Formats: sequence, structure tokens, C-alpha cells
Amino acid sequence: MRVTTWAEYGLIVSLSLAKRAGEGPVAARELAEQERLPHDYVEQILLRLRRAGLVDSVRGVKGGYLLAREPEAVTVKDVIEASEHYTFEVNCDLHPVDPQRCSPGSSCSIRPVWRLLEQRINELLAGVSLADLMHDEPQVYQIAGASVGR
Repeated sequence: MRVTTWAEYGLIVSLSLAKRAGEGPVAARELAEQERLPHDYVEQILLRLRRAGLVDSVRGVKGGYLLAREPEAVTVKDVIEASEHYTFEVNCDLHPVDPQRCSPGSSCSIRPVWRLLEQRINELLAGVSLADLMHDEPQVYQIAGASVGR
């Protein structure tokens, strides 16, 4: 798994909106400035999050963006999938080394490792919500099931 800028910025923007839940919409430019992210990137991230139903937009002078759901109901997996379109890229699916060896009908002893890794990553990401990310780092490790931090 490679965490891209899309996924990272998607989480930063979503977490910022989660922390402002109930305060009304916030302009994309304000979010970008507050989080010190490129404005154009933030606009594109918000568009992806809106298309996925994670963010609502409000037009007008006091318009902007806000979470479409409560922070407890939005998982890290939701945000990464909205931002990046997938959480884990199984290389043999997207970029087969050998079409014969990598075809779905062939037997490959490596493929189960990637599938199981994808499953575990998705389980972890689905088990952590934006509300969980509002805690301090040691608490997030506990929520995610890790005994010690990095």
C-alpha cells in the first residue's frame, strides 16, 4: 500500500471538517490556508469527497463545505476510497507481469498474500473513524488495535 498525496490530503481536509462539525460550512480557501495545503488540491479533494457523499457543499456568501455525516460515521477507509478510488492496489490485477500467470483463471500462490493483506488493511481502515482521529496519537493507536506507537 502506498499512501498518496490524494489520500493524505483527503484525510487532513476531512478531519478538519470533522473538528468543525456543527459550526456550519467552511470555504475551501479557508480550509487550504488553515491546513497549509495548496488551494487547487483542496478544491479537487472536496469535489471527490462530495461525489462520494462524504461532504456537502453550500452555495452563497456564507457557503462552503461540511461533513455530510457525523464524524463517527465516516471511516478512514471511506475517505481514502473517495480520495484515491481504492485503499490497496493489487498489482497483479492492475499491472499483470505475465498475462498468462496473472489471469484470474490461473493458479498463483502469491495472489492470496496480496488479497489477505488488502483485506486486513481494509479492516483496519474501516475500524477507525474521523471521530477516532480527533483523539491524541496514543489513543488512536489503542483504537486501531496497536499496543505501541511507531
